[in-house]
Amino acid sequence: MKKTIRDIDVKGKKVLVRCDFNVPQDENGNITDTRRIEGAIPTIKYLVEQNAKVILCSHLGRPKGEVKKEFSLAPVQKELSKELGREVKLAEDIIRRKC
Repeated sequence: MKKTIRDIDVKGKKVLVRCDFNVPQDENGNITDTRRIEGAIPTIKYLVEQNAKVILCSHLGRPKGEVKKEFSLAPVQKELSKELGREVKLAEDIIRRKC
């Protein structure tokens, strides 16, 4: 039988969730289809109910190793905050690149 998140003890633990938030956007950066975000909401809510510290990771587009504003997950963060009714923080830089 396939396990789900409900089969694992996540109470009070840090949980890293890989999400597919590679959502389509218009030329102004507005999300045009929120289904991928909506699909992650039940899992996120369950983890929060279990008092887990939830860390979501995803990507947007294919920046080929470069930092490009148009590939920011800020619009996704805004939509998640709205859908969850609570603030979702966005890590601006998780990898410090040295030249």
